[in-house]
Amino acid sequence: MAVENMSRSVYEAMCDEIGTPQLVKYLRDRREILELVWNKVVKIEQLKIMMSGSVREGFRYKHCASDVDQMIWQTNQRVIWDLFQSQFYDTYENGLILCDNSESRPGYTLLRLPVESASPEALSVCIRMKRGLYISSSKYREIMLSSYSFGSTIHGPCCSGTILNVKFDNAICFASDFWPPSAFSWIDRCNSWPPSDVVNDIVENGCHFVAIGNKQGEFTDNEWRISFSQAEYKLVYSMNHLQFLTYGLLKIVLKEIINKGLKEEEKLLCSYHIKTVIFWAIQENTLQNALHWCPQNLLANFWLCFKLLLKWVYDGACPNFFIPQNNMFLNNIHGEAQQSLFAQLYGLYEKGISLLLQSPSIRPYMVDVLCNPRLMVFTDEDILISEAELDEEYFSIVIQFFDELSSSDIRQCMNALNKDQLTGSSMSHYQVVMVQKCLVSFLQYVAFVLHNAYSIQRANKKMYTAYKMFCHILKLADKMGYVYLP
Repeated sequence: MAVENMSRSVYEAMCDEIGTPQLVKYLRDRREILELVWNKVVKIEQLKIMMSGSVREGFRYKHCASDVDQMIWQTNQRVIWDLFQSQFYDTYENGLILCDNSESRPGYTLLRLPVESASPEALSVCIRMKRGLYISSSKYREIMLSSYSFGSTIHGPCCSGTILNVKFDNAICFASDFWPPSAFSWIDRCNSWPPSDVVNDIVENGCHFVAIGNKQGEFTDNEWRISFSQAEYKLVYSMNHLQFLTYGLLKIVLKEIINKGLKEEEKLLCSYHIKTVIFWAIQENTLQNALHWCPQNLLANFWLCFKLLLKWVYDGACPNFFIPQNNMFLNNIHGEAQQSLFAQLYGLYEKGISLLLQSPSIRPYMVDVLCNPRLMVFTDEDILISEAELDEEYFSIVIQFFDELSSSDIRQCMNALNKDQLTGSSMSHYQVVMVQKCLVSFLQYVAFVLHNAYSIQRANKKMYTAYKMFCHILKLADKMGYVYLP
């Protein structure tokens, strides 16, 4: 009973730190709409943006900020796995790139231009190898990433920087509409999780390629890593809330305990390893998931995942969830580094669940239960957060956010006012409210831009016309929602 009460207490801590089910839904809805607005309204010609990472997955860390991760690719460049797939494209409008993974380690590939003729921009990032013209990942990083994010630095396959005190990682990549042949076995494994509709959606949307190669391979500077970021956030969305909180608890342990005090280059484990652990744990323990993923068993399931991670470090093998042949420990967790990491994790394992007392985010909740064993901990969402608090959170993280969304291009703002741009896909009630607020923000911005443009006119008639237009647009915005005047 004491263990179950402790588990409920940690559940309460995680809901406070990361979010209740409804708050997580709010965050995900916001990101979905923001991505929709950027790709359908604030368009950048021939570019598409997809948010990824913790923010896209719905994490809200109460005591620390999360980085903003984005993937950006050209819509007129598509990657194919076989020349047969070229029949599905108009080659006059789409530049095709052919995968060549015949000599690459699982999870990596070379990208070849099927035809020798290419634009000067494409040729500037290519190298000639014995089989033809290939796009060099290292050249692509240096030339393309810097052009999209001025003042940033290259970090892995991304350009990293800070805007308005928010850290970002932008990965300029290529997209494929086809599922990788090397990941076909993943489809066969999905008997119970994720659901078949999620599997079909993931496969139908293909994958991406980010500009980084296998560090131990022959083509390190020219290879590309196959990215499943789009599939991964859909898998996270298909988790129940207990699974999601277990994932979050593992991430907190990684950040506040395992990697505490380490420099970036000293960290052997990363969030992607944690994500892989939770994916495998859910899929391989389906019966336990169905019966025991509930608040009082949160710690038991966390412990199951921790032991799986410990086993992987002992074996020196972390199988990629989509391509198991890709051992993600191969580059840096071996030899002395592997032994040192295993010793650290095994030391934590010997402490048992009490290892969580080392986490500043979790410790206060556990101490409350330890000091008062009879303390009753309730995990109903309406008890964890009141309706007023929920409304306040919704306003601050969802509605007010769109007051900051504007464009310096008046034509883009006018384009945003065309509601047809934001339809075509089913939206939740909360997303409809967000779209409405987004349109109000654009109306407000257009009103002030037009007012400022005409107010410099000395002619009284033009100033009067500008004033009437200004008032009319603000009244229209007021009918749709509140108007915030700074």
